[in-house]
Amino acid sequence: MTDLLWPGDHRAGLIFSDAAYLAAMLRVESAWLDVLVESGIAPQPARADLTALVSAADVEAVAVAAEATGNPVPGLLELLRTRTGGEPARWLHRGLTSQDVVDTALMLCLQQTLDRIRDEISAQVSTLAALVETYRNSPMLARTLTQPALPTTIGLRFAHWLAGLLDGADCVATLPQLSVQAGGAAGTMAAATELAGSPDEAINLSGRLAAALGLADGPPWHTTRSVITRAGDALVTCCDAWSHIANDVAASSRAEIGELAEGRGGGSSTMPHKNNPVLSMLIRRAGLLAPPLAAGLHAASAGSIDERSDGGWHAEWATLRTLSRYAVTAAAQTTDLLTGLVVDTDRAAANLAAAGDLLGEQRAMTELTGHTARGDYTGAAGHLIDAVLQRAKHHLMEAT
Repeated sequence: MTDLLWPGDHRAGLIFSDAAYLAAMLRVESAWLDVLVESGIAPQPARADLTALVSAADVEAVAVAAEATGNPVPGLLELLRTRTGGEPARWLHRGLTSQDVVDTALMLCLQQTLDRIRDEISAQVSTLAALVETYRNSPMLARTLTQPALPTTIGLRFAHWLAGLLDGADCVATLPQLSVQAGGAAGTMAAATELAGSPDEAINLSGRLAAALGLADGPPWHTTRSVITRAGDALVTCCDAWSHIANDVAASSRAEIGELAEGRGGGSSTMPHKNNPVLSMLIRRAGLLAPPLAAGLHAASAGSIDERSDGGWHAEWATLRTLSRYAVTAAAQTTDLLTGLVVDTDRAAANLAAAGDLLGEQRAMTELTGHTARGDYTGAAGHLIDAVLQRAKHHLMEAT
């Protein structure tokens, strides 16, 4: 899957693509049919490998059919029933509703997104922790409100980046395990209860479905959409951290600053001297658009009503997909940015020296306390760096 107007989209691969989502819906229907057979509710001849009956070539037909019903499940079922016939067609989807399939398929695709994000962040944490160690004592100019402020170190600047990455990783790590949705037409599991013979057995069917799909079991969550909004918020926190890094790299790569640079900059169609910070720009783009997408998920959640929402639910699907692909793309681009980052310590030191007298605050502090002035005036930078590196070490241990 590629997107001509979102350079780098290919990095997300098939995550949340139409083909991937269609395959996820097929997994749900196939797993549920297996559960009905294995539990003795449906006869053995009802078993069928549904995943082999529909392919990416059917995406357009299912998508077009979805307009008539408002979601892609009925069109998919029509294809499956036509291509299976007999007992599989008779038992297919029994006890489920369209929302069960749509939501559970969303969870399967979101699970792939979060797995990829975790992998990328772990790689970034490892790379950035090494950069912090390498440049922990390299002097540079701190800037506040775009202007020269005080001396700092390149290592501390990188440690701030690292702290942001770890915050994003924490948000992803604290998400509840994504859960299956098998509530039936109104979220009461009424059809499953009739099929299974008792409420306890109906709940057991949901548990079997969850196990088959690698999701958590839990009660139906039809119009309680926090599972979606919390995941969206975690993705935005990660995008914030990546954008912060990209902003600093882009600003520091200006010719008049020259402290940082991308390992491979981009050229211009008309200016051969250009070395544009392309990765930084593309990462920053995701940082700008991810928050409104998450806000859209919250608006959709706030629009929930009754046992199935009339529009809010539908607004989530493409929004979650877009946010997921933007985040995965930005994650991969940030990994490359950090891996190839070029640091010019001489230029950083020269910029600090050229800033002139920055030690007025230090003189005021020494006059106030009578303490002997420190030579570098970087305060507790080393201790602050160590604290972040300890967090990074703990994260990498947990990730292995």
